[in-house]
Amino acid sequence: MTDFVSTDIRGRIGFITLTRPKALNALSHDMIRAMASALDAWRDDSAVLAVVLQGEGEKGLCAGGDIRYFHEAVSAGRTDLMDFFTDEYTLNYTIATYPKPYIALMDGVVMGGGMGISQGAALRIVTEATRMAMPETAIGLFPDVGGGCFLANLAGHLGEYLGTTGVVFGAVDACEIGLADGVVPRAELPALCAWLANGDWPDSDAVLDAARAFARQSLPPAGLAPGKLAPLRDVIDRHFGLPDMSAILASLKHEARCEFAGWAQETEDLLRAKRSPLMVCVTLEQVRRARKLSLADELREEWLMMRSVFNLDGRSGAEGVEGIRAMVVDKDHAPRWQHDSIEAVTPADVARFFDGDRFGADNPLRNLGQ
Repeated sequence: MTDFVSTDIRGRIGFITLTRPKALNALSHDMIRAMASALDAWRDDSAVLAVVLQGEGEKGLCAGGDIRYFHEAVSAGRTDLMDFFTDEYTLNYTIATYPKPYIALMDGVVMGGGMGISQGAALRIVTEATRMAMPETAIGLFPDVGGGCFLANLAGHLGEYLGTTGVVFGAVDACEIGLADGVVPRAELPALCAWLANGDWPDSDAVLDAARAFARQSLPPAGLAPGKLAPLRDVIDRHFGLPDMSAILASLKHEARCEFAGWAQETEDLLRAKRSPLMVCVTLEQVRRARKLSLADELREEWLMMRSVFNLDGRSGAEGVEGIRAMVVDKDHAPRWQHDSIEAVTPADVARFFDGDRFGADNPLRNLGQ
């Protein structure tokens, strides 16, 4: 189906390996289909007790979706772009509800779509090289692939902060905030895979217990960077718990505590200068709405949102096309966003991303999880 996904069964374990390292294992449509096909084949296969996801190369498990394809498809007027998201979001749901342990080895770069194929795992293992983020607002998108849900489920207002800013964090932070379950040195990942593949496991639970034990017993890897989010939890909640982005920015500007003033200034500058004003506001609303939604409902909502972000619903502006053009295609780093500032974004601008019918006949995910 594709040269960029390898699937094989070793012992009682099904291994899915992303093999597109030159593109940081970015997900193409064919890769998504290949993963879904393997999971479907192994679901009722009694020879397979668990699944392990890994990425080829040292740079990362997966840097996200193939955003160049998004730009090319919309620019060419192709009508099949939303099929990509239909299949990707279905895969995200399949992983989150898979009846057998799905173990994600989140080594290196794990961002965007890479988070979508990892966060639903029964066990999420990170390494000293892990660099995690949902950076979509930088390219005029929003944290999809179920991002609304896994960000909304974080303590306090961390979800609003990580979703709107897209800041990158490492293994320690990921474990502390609940986006990873254990740390294993990168050099020991082959040993973990070999142990699982060669074990005489009586059932799926035994595989999962063994993988968890391996992670618990691993010594902290050399070069493991300390976390940076824990000392900021209170100040993040203070600012990112405010009603809207304009209030958040005003609050950041007036942060008077010396120990947080620098962080507040950097955060305000990042949001103003390097993120889409519209999608920052949309993401804030998305995360807050997701706190009341199931994963299936959130994925249905994200499908409608993605149709809007690429202007495939025939309304105004294709923020994602412009963001990808500026940051990835032309690389001029000068996106011409629809709004000059966050303050210029109106409630109506945000509301149009959420006014679709999640169970409408035009939403192919209307029966997801039913």
